[in-house]
Amino acid sequence: MNIETPARIGHVQISLQESDKLHLLHPKSIVAFQGSPQHREDNLMNLSRIYHKRKMIQSQLQGPSELVVGLPAGCSLEVVEINKQVNLLFDLRHIMFFTDGIQMKSIVQKLKNAWITKELTRMRFYGDGRLGIITAGDMITIQLQPDTPLFVEARALIAYPDTADIRLSVYGNQLASQHMNVQWELRGSGPVLIQTGSRDAKLGEQLQDDGLIKRILREALPFGSVYIK
Repeated sequence: MNIETPARIGHVQISLQESDKLHLLHPKSIVAFQGSPQHREDNLMNLSRIYHKRKMIQSQLQGPSELVVGLPAGCSLEVVEINKQVNLLFDLRHIMFFTDGIQMKSIVQKLKNAWITKELTRMRFYGDGRLGIITAGDMITIQLQPDTPLFVEARALIAYPDTADIRLSVYGNQLASQHMNVQWELRGSGPVLIQTGSRDAKLGEQLQDDGLIKRILREALPFGSVYIK
């Protein structure tokens, strides 16, 4: 299987060889498919996937075929290798696809973690294969440290080890802690997957803001809106 992600975020091209099978959890994201019509088969999800994805249908695609998958604006797709050593618990909402040879299992979290994350279960993937993860912005991996806490904005966390110790927290001085979103404090060992898309709406507005002087000149000068960009 070959996956091509263009420099400009927006879509992903996937080529499947004859022996490849792909389980796509967002069938409506397929914008083009080249191959035998019989090489796509849609099925009902099981109850746990329906609960997590809020969707009922998934697609199984096989090669030889090619498909183009569209992504939401500002999102990207990362491919992660899954093997027996991976013990990550995923938010299933971030899973776009997984290859044949991987199985998913709903894991009941510890009571404390379930209360903190507001999620009774998370998904763990077993076997050998590849996992397609959709993220807001890019995805980075940070290694946990037993003695040094990692603070992650709650909506940025994609996956963490099933052995991680998790707490709700804020950090910094009093002013900092009063003006930040809820953070998850994680300790332990193993990788944490984080999406980096900015959640600060005011930052986007500031970056697009022309500034006070430009606005005044554009409004005050004749044909200012034409000549002052």
